[in-house]
Amino acid sequence: MRGRTSLASFAVALVVVGMAATASAELTAQEIARLGADLTPLGGEKAGNAAGTIPAWTGGITTPPAGYKQGMRHPDPYASDKVLFTITGKNMGEYADKLTEGHKALLRTYGTYKMNVYPSHRSASVPPWIYEATKKTAATAKLEANGNGVVNAIMGIPFPIPKNGLEVIWNHLLRYRGESATRWFVQAAPTRGGAYTLVEFQEDFLYLYGMRNMTEEKLRNRILLFKQKVLAPARLAGGILLVHETLNQVRQPRDAWLYNPGQRRVRRAPNVAYDNPGTAADGLRTSDNLDLFNGGVDRYDWKLVGKKEMYVPYNAYKLHSGDVKYKDLLTPLHINPDYLRYELHRVWVVDATLKTGARHIYKRRTFYIDEDSWQILAVDQYDNRDQLWRVSEGFAVNYYEVPLTWVTAEVHTDLQAGRYLAYGLSNETKPFDFTMQLTEADFSPDALRREGVR
Repeated sequence: MRGRTSLASFAVALVVVGMAATASAELTAQEIARLGADLTPLGGEKAGNAAGTIPAWTGGITTPPAGYKQGMRHPDPYASDKVLFTITGKNMGEYADKLTEGHKALLRTYGTYKMNVYPSHRSASVPPWIYEATKKTAATAKLEANGNGVVNAIMGIPFPIPKNGLEVIWNHLLRYRGESATRWFVQAAPTRGGAYTLVEFQEDFLYLYGMRNMTEEKLRNRILLFKQKVLAPARLAGGILLVHETLNQVRQPRDAWLYNPGQRRVRRAPNVAYDNPGTAADGLRTSDNLDLFNGGVDRYDWKLVGKKEMYVPYNAYKLHSGDVKYKDLLTPLHINPDYLRYELHRVWVVDATLKTGARHIYKRRTFYIDEDSWQILAVDQYDNRDQLWRVSEGFAVNYYEVPLTWVTAEVHTDLQAGRYLAYGLSNETKPFDFTMQLTEADFSPDALRREGVR
């Protein structure tokens, strides 16, 4: 099966300019009735494509593979799949209509880069009560204050049938990611020659928006609570970042604190936002690059380009495998493509253009968002000369013990520097643990202070 079939049947005949209105209209009863009918419960097209290269969604992964037990590394449910074809710099023209600009640039720039394309599996799923919450929330959710926030929404996807680019991005920001979790992983930023130092992290999360029985009143304009602790190397170990992520970040900027082990003090960190550099990322990631995009939406005009069939990272269980070593993945110039999996999926395409007078190192960004999970899978980022600068990819898997779709790792490749940042690799440590019983008290500045001095 080759990637030459027409996009026309599936392209959305809808181009919406950047959001200027103060609110968006709720869905009609007729639109809501489509959820779970011709659309998936989260708003994707339930049917496959005419060519048969994208299958129908039949519920995603609802039970773990045989032999899986809680706490195990996730076995690949598609391990028997064979590569359908490989896209390289030499044959990329045959597939150009289904490649992001970022992937085209990677293929042109690096002769060693390739994209192994596998059969497509629409594996995305969430618990039934998130589907129910989405149907309820879709009837009431609205954008507010020039799209800087969302009101009348809780737990579910607010805009499963999006009418503009901001609604699509808010679906990503508010998608289900469990209730609480802890993960251990490494970050690496190889030099052009391939040398790197592993930075080890532990991150804790409490997803307030997606918690069962949550209400807007109890939410208090907060989406999630996040704590990131550096475990190694020794020169960085002990530093802790605490974030209380707000929903409308113009009305109430996110609260952030840093614990400095040298000073043994907790300080406010108002600059952990927008294009300020990410923790120990060697300047290769901005704060709002984490999770492909996070934080305030106010610095960009958002345009919904439409929906397209594209080759995107998906079902990245090979990259997630505990049988793989970091040294095998972290090759010079780009991550080792032998461990990457690409599939043909329908994605929403959203262009973000920096507003006049606003400041950010990225003048323009193009996002590619999975129709089934609302996870951003790829981003093209342009500098102030309108040159493609960085290419970000989110390598998604279904954490089927929950279930939910989230990235096992994200990679930000700097085309101009010939370097990349790999964030979230956990092959030689524990997998995500979604059984952690965390509470709001674990994410207070006082708790940060106590944890820092232990």
